[in-house]
Amino acid sequence: MAFLWVLSCLYLINAAYGLECGRPAINPVITGYSRIVNGEDAVSGSWPWQISLQDYSGWHFCGGSLLNENWVVTAAHCGDPECDLENNMVISVAKAFTHPNWDSYNINNDVTVVKLKSSVTFTPRISPVCLASNPDLFPGGKMCMTSGWGLTNPFDSNTPCILQQAALPLLTYEQCNNIWTNMITDAMICAGAAGATSCMGDSGGPLVCQNGGAWNLVGIVSWGSGYCSTSTPAVYTRVTMFRSWIEQTIAYN
Repeated sequence: MAFLWVLSCLYLINAAYGLECGRPAINPVITGYSRIVNGEDAVSGSWPWQISLQDYSGWHFCGGSLLNENWVVTAAHCGDPECDLENNMVISVAKAFTHPNWDSYNINNDVTVVKLKSSVTFTPRISPVCLASNPDLFPGGKMCMTSGWGLTNPFDSNTPCILQQAALPLLTYEQCNNIWTNMITDAMICAGAAGATSCMGDSGGPLVCQNGGAWNLVGIVSWGSGYCSTSTPAVYTRVTMFRSWIEQTIAYN
């Protein structure tokens, strides 16, 4: 079965061209009360690194984030993509690299980077996200954003056509581990439990936080409540733990 990587509302800029990551050409509109469950539409093009992973029929099942013109990051549990990325264009996937310590039983080290067979074409609506590096810049209580085409109601059968967004506070490790009864590892970060959450279909997508005016990829949607509870935090892969591995994988391949 072939899978489709779909770039929707994207704007790619590479630092080599004198421009920076994490700075959308189209500014997002953030109310602070948005939620993916019961949804708020994102301004088209305002999360320009957002990727949709689809199957051959066009069914969306996971998200991802554009790192540069040749690489995408997503969750390991989304599976091993085989080919094709589309945004009025199709770009084949050359290879996927899943973290060697990926633990599917405990959903730990949930990260995969994907090399595209050809570079994404630059347009005014495609740009990469920055990779978070210093965890101290993203403490508990900081408001961040997640986006995706996941379910807006856990009992729905169809995902939305328009990209959804949600404003979520980060939780401390201790806060999240108390709620999830010691299921949280150092490779995870939690956000939510404040009236908004990610849901099925958002997996692999971004949790981004602003620092110095740029949006940084702090988390990758990983797992959470089976009913997408807005009062329970969702769990994300902690990007700062994997930045070196991501950069090394890209450099060596």
